[in-house]
Amino acid sequence: MRVIFMGTPYFSVPVLTRLLEAGYDVVAVYTQPDKPSGRGQQTAPSPVKEAALKAGLHIEEPATFKDEAVVDHMQSFEPDITVVTSYGHILPRRVIDIPKLDILNIHPSLLPRYRGPSPIAGALLAGDSEVGVTVMTVLPRVDSGHILAQSTLTVSDEDTTASLTPKLFAMGADLLIDTIPRWIRGEIKPRPQDESGATYTRMFAKEDGLIDWSLPAVQISRTIRALQPWPTCYTVWNGKALKILQAAVLPETDAAHKPGNVIQIDNDDTRVGVITGDGILEIKRMQLEGKRELPAGQFLIGQQAFIGSILGSSLS
Repeated sequence: MRVIFMGTPYFSVPVLTRLLEAGYDVVAVYTQPDKPSGRGQQTAPSPVKEAALKAGLHIEEPATFKDEAVVDHMQSFEPDITVVTSYGHILPRRVIDIPKLDILNIHPSLLPRYRGPSPIAGALLAGDSEVGVTVMTVLPRVDSGHILAQSTLTVSDEDTTASLTPKLFAMGADLLIDTIPRWIRGEIKPRPQDESGATYTRMFAKEDGLIDWSLPAVQISRTIRALQPWPTCYTVWNGKALKILQAAVLPETDAAHKPGNVIQIDNDDTRVGVITGDGILEIKRMQLEGKRELPAGQFLIGQQAFIGSILGSSLS
């Protein structure tokens, strides 16, 4: 079984690893070209490229598939299937038609819900108690392919996009390896998605992380978890950005204070909360601009004026 693998970020690596462990002949690995990374902006390979180099695999890094020569070269590998996980390019029809059998994709949602670039964040924003992963075929429209298999995962109160992403792609890798042989034998019939149940997600920008304290604490908490690791949620204190990295919703209310007011919780000098439009949000971990990340108790030791202050929603 000749396989082309297409992926770029770190969470795609376990999928490539599982394909190799299962004995598939990975004839080429396609990944995004090297990009500047880190403080020094030194050019660095993608995690998938690093893994492919260690495994001695053939690597391709096209900047685009608009060049017909790139597509023709891909055709020369004569793949039986192509596996795609967070590659970073929208694939044209000619690329989709290359493998003898099909292109298979791992998408971290229970399709047709949460198509698009931010499915895990979408599920957290909606407050879903379960997330999941789908193995599907690829069609020209985004995440609209036929479903081959799905698995679910229960969401904990502490889960974020950062914590769920590697879990779901590891689950997806196992599901893919279980699905491919059964699909080839005809034991799995591809199932078209119910278009009436389709929902879509979008890319987030830094501005999406600015907290509006007039919103309910539950909604703010979901957003904090959804927007990690990017762009993270933040507020403004003393003219500086203050990242809110971990929080918990408290059932209490406090009519004496307005949204954005910072209060001490239960007279405990290690616990701090912020009044919201509905409820109190306890802040557990935060990071002031230019400083390191700290738990609330340690932050308060160095910032005693924090209690009683009012958090803003503008850096200007």
